[in-house]
Amino acid sequence: MSTTPPSASLIHLAAQRRLPPHQYMDRVTVDWIGDNRPSFPSSRTPALRARSRDLLTHLALPPQWWADRRLYTSLHGVRHALRTATFAAVLAETNGLDDADVATATLAAAVHDCRRHHDRADPGHGARAAVWLAANADTVWNHVGLTAAPRLSVRAATAIRLHDIPYEAFTKDDVTDHARTGPIADVLKAADALDRYRLPKLKWWPDTRYVHEPAFDSLRELAFDLVLISEQAHLTGADGSAAVRYALAEKGLV
Repeated sequence: MSTTPPSASLIHLAAQRRLPPHQYMDRVTVDWIGDNRPSFPSSRTPALRARSRDLLTHLALPPQWWADRRLYTSLHGVRHALRTATFAAVLAETNGLDDADVATATLAAAVHDCRRHHDRADPGHGARAAVWLAANADTVWNHVGLTAAPRLSVRAATAIRLHDIPYEAFTKDDVTDHARTGPIADVLKAADALDRYRLPKLKWWPDTRYVHEPAFDSLRELAFDLVLISEQAHLTGADGSAAVRYALAEKGLV
């Protein structure tokens, strides 16, 4: 695999530790991602339930849901959100969750980064997004034609709060909250990690050590392909939602 970053790209800036607060995909970085395709074990594209396919097909995320609209098209913007939502749906179904919990995990994944201030580490953005979702649960669920049941809204917000806290940094209260979410918190953490193939350093790509999800490795190839296909589509002019829907269709998920 090539590890030498060309100039004038996110990977060049990452190598020099000069990544800006707002980071946007470029052609050189997309090509570099494709050139560094890992060797994956053979795997099948999972088959989603009809309700999950319908939710992902119609999951449009308004720019006003982002605290900083400059991030809507950045590395933590709408494309990341929709791909993470897809992985959450797949993982939730793999864990045998019912349709309500699958939808909850999917919607939590869709808005997990919406209160970010920038594309860097930004500790606490999960807690800010959790507060936002708690205040806007009806808006988010109604947006996709669902009803925000209080129990599910709390579980979604809690999973979002925990998503940017490493397991080893959990407090006693975090451990209690994690247990109350059932598998949804683990699903969200794993789904978020699967989308790390978009990041401009190989050492930042998905790593099983940081997740608690048995199906994680089986979805690596799907995750890589969705990143590559949707980012290529984005750079040819497709908006974020259209780019991800195209990638989902190419992989037979919708």
